[in-house]
Amino acid sequence: MPADLSPLIAATAQWLTRAYPSGGGVMDSALCEAQARQAVTVAAWLRYPTAMDAGLVSVAGPGGSARLDWVTGAAGADDDPDTYAWRTWVDEVVASWAACLLSAPELAVAAVSALAGSRYAQGSPAEFRRLVTPGARDRQAAALLRHPDLLAPVAELHHDRLLDRLKPGPALTA
Repeated sequence: MPADLSPLIAATAQWLTRAYPSGGGVMDSALCEAQARQAVTVAAWLRYPTAMDAGLVSVAGPGGSARLDWVTGAAGADDDPDTYAWRTWVDEVVASWAACLLSAPELAVAAVSALAGSRYAQGSPAEFRRLVTPGARDRQAAALLRHPDLLAPVAELHHDRLLDRLKPGPALTA
């Protein structure tokens, strides 16, 4: 069974960009989405380090956005299940970890470094420049998405688990 995290990554990045939208036009929205997707990708790769982990979440599902919606005050905003079925693919832990990475540059660098040698780092190299070293334009486009105070309610949900995952040891070499 192929272990594909792309539905989880896409849904979680979409949730982040809807919860913390860009204030500008199309270009700002694209830059904001790129940063969210990079943060969510790193977070998902850390959370599901093995093919078995990724395979299990693709079968069982990640849990959805209900708690995240409640924490951010968006609970009940999207009750139509046909329109918002993508929310079932949002991973709360991944969203929380991505929020941590977006609001703390040193944590983002540590997370990307922790992926070195993982199964995800093999093959073509992944580029996470917009996450790790965003330019002024990136920061402007994602001002809400990178604001530590605004992200705090989501980031604090699973911050300790991210710090545990980033500790050196066998958890990252699996």
